[in-house]
Amino acid sequence: MNYKHKILNCCVGAVLVSVLSACHDSQQSQHTQETSSASQSLSQTASIPLIQAKTQPIILPKVEVCEKDECTSYQLATVQTNVNWIDGFFLKRFKKDFPLAFNPPASEPAASQAQHLTQSSNSALVRYLGQNANLASFVIESETYNQGAAHGMYHKEYMIFDLKTKKRIMVDDLLQTQVQQKLLNALYEANQNWFSQHQFAKEKLEITDNFYYGANGIVFVYPLYEMASYAEGMTELTLPYSMAKGLIRAEYLPK
Repeated sequence: MNYKHKILNCCVGAVLVSVLSACHDSQQSQHTQETSSASQSLSQTASIPLIQAKTQPIILPKVEVCEKDECTSYQLATVQTNVNWIDGFFLKRFKKDFPLAFNPPASEPAASQAQHLTQSSNSALVRYLGQNANLASFVIESETYNQGAAHGMYHKEYMIFDLKTKKRIMVDDLLQTQVQQKLLNALYEANQNWFSQHQFAKEKLEITDNFYYGANGIVFVYPLYEMASYAEGMTELTLPYSMAKGLIRAEYLPK
């Protein structure tokens, strides 16, 4: 083999070594990125707790609290879960909604006077509904009755928590940007029979933060009397999942 051939072989060998080394480095880099991505995904999944919950009564200072002209009895129950910030959320909410139940007045009317005061009652409980990936669903069921009223009033407020961000999901979080009118149009179209039967004008329809994930779509829930009679109960309007695409953020659609 002459000198030129030796030089050529050396050059070819060097190029091959360089190419193989580059391929190896590229494969190793890709493997590292994939491993890092997989580890990050597993880490995020591991950080999402699997909710365990039970409803239990709240022990209040007094079952009945009397003021100058009224006595109110309270029955409250909340959830105890394996997630502290969720427990704290509901306890804080109840203390805000029923301040007298947690901090009754220092002085109250005498027992003989209390018998002649107006009687009312408030009850509320929290129930855990279920979990879909990072979305956990709860409902507060409350009922109020005032003496002399034809009937009591009840309400259901649904709450969806994002376990990643540790906050309640409101409609503004749920929607993609600048699609609120499109959502109203879709909700009206999907429930047109109901609107026709109740002669409810489309212009009066509003989006509510009170919603839950149903079997066939996202269900928006409205208070008693707002859209229908008391006898018909709270109004529920369903936005089918097929119509929700393009309106609802992908991360907030059930997986």
